[in-house]
Amino acid sequence: QVQLVESGGGLVQAGGSLRHSCAPSGSIFIFSINAMGWYRQAPGKQRELVARITSGGSTNYADSVKGRFTISRDNAKNTVYLQMNSLQPEDTAVYYCKGDGVWTMSSLNDYWGQGTQVTVSS
Repeated sequence: QVQLVESGGGLVQAGGSLRHSCAPSGSIFIFSINAMGWYRQAPGKQRELVARITSGGSTNYADSVKGRFTISRDNAKNTVYLQMNSLQPEDTAVYYCKGDGVWTMSSLNDYWGQGTQVTVSS
């Protein structure tokens, strides 16, 4: 089974920055991933899309993070990054990465990372 491992969460003050990354782990070889994205969920709220990037480099951002967050990926490493600048308290949430259309020798599926807490203090 494919596992996506996230790193880079933490506690920062308003106006600070964090760099988040997500990559597969384990011995299963991944041929390709159609798209990778970042989602977040705050207590009492639904999980929402933050940013998404396709294998071709096309990106989409939530209106709330445009101009502050940047998503990028390294296709050779199947790694996705989220650079978060000018963080605000409303960005506080658990952040999840997601791989859409993950091809392995035996399956095509979507996979979620374990989730990482990001807390922004005022």
